[in-house]
Amino acid sequence: MTMAILFGLLIGLLLGLLGAGGSILAVPALVFGVGMGLHEAIPASLVVVGASALAGLIPRLRQRVIRWPVALVFGAAGLPAAFAGTAVGRLLPERWLMLGFAVLMVVVAVRMLRSQTEQGGACRTRAGGINWRSCLPKALAAGAAVGFLTGLFGVGGGFVIVPALALLLGLTTIEAVATSLVIVAINAASGLAAHAGAAADLDYTVIAVFAAAAMAASLAAGRIANKIPAKPLRRGFAGVVLTVAAAVAGTVLLAPHLLTA
Repeated sequence: MTMAILFGLLIGLLLGLLGAGGSILAVPALVFGVGMGLHEAIPASLVVVGASALAGLIPRLRQRVIRWPVALVFGAAGLPAAFAGTAVGRLLPERWLMLGFAVLMVVVAVRMLRSQTEQGGACRTRAGGINWRSCLPKALAAGAAVGFLTGLFGVGGGFVIVPALALLLGLTTIEAVATSLVIVAINAASGLAAHAGAAADLDYTVIAVFAAAAMAASLAAGRIANKIPAKPLRRGFAGVVLTVAAAVAGTVLLAPHLLTA
C-alpha cells in the first residue's frame, strides 16, 4: 500500500505538470512495485491514469485553455483502436508485452529529450483556428495510434499527443498539455472498456489508494505547472524512464520468474 501511494504521487505529479509521461511508469510500478500481474496491471493503470488526468483538468477549466474539438477528434479516433490494441495484446505472451513496453519507454524518453517548444504547425490558420480540411486525416491517424497503444499497453499516450498537438496542429504548450489531459482521460476510458473482462480480478483497494494519490498530486501540479520550466523537467523524467526501461528489459530477459503470471 505504501508503494501504491508513492508511485501514485509520482505519476500524478508528472501527468499534472507535463500532460504526459506519468502513465508510462504506471504499469511497471503496478507490476514490480505493487506486485500485480501484467494483464491486471494494464486495466488498473488505465483507472489511475484516467483519474489523475481528470484531476489535472480541474485547474485548466478555469484557464479556458482546453481545445475541446481537437480533444474529441483524437478521442473518437482512439476508441475503436483501443479495442484493436487490446485484442492484439491478448494474443501476445506476457514476456513479449513487457519487452515491447520497455522499447516504448525508450521511445518516450527520446521524445522527451528531443521535444521542441516551437509551435505554429501547418494546421494553424492565420486567425488562430485549426484548418481541419487539410489536417483532419493526420489528427485521426495520430488519435488512432494513441488509442492502439492505450489498449495494448495501458498508457494514456500523452507523450505522443502533446507533441502532435503542438507541432501538427499548432497549439501552444499550455493548450497542448490541457487538451492532452482530456484525450488521455477519453483513451483511458475506452481502453478500460476494452479490458472490461479483467475488471473482476482487480484489487480495487490498492487501485483506489493509487488513484487517490495520483489525483491529489495531479491536481496540485496543475496549479503550479505554468511556473515550472518544462525543459529540465522533461530531461530529468527522460532519465528516469530510461532507467526503468533498462530495469524492465533486464528483468524480463534475465529473471522472467519475477513477472507475476
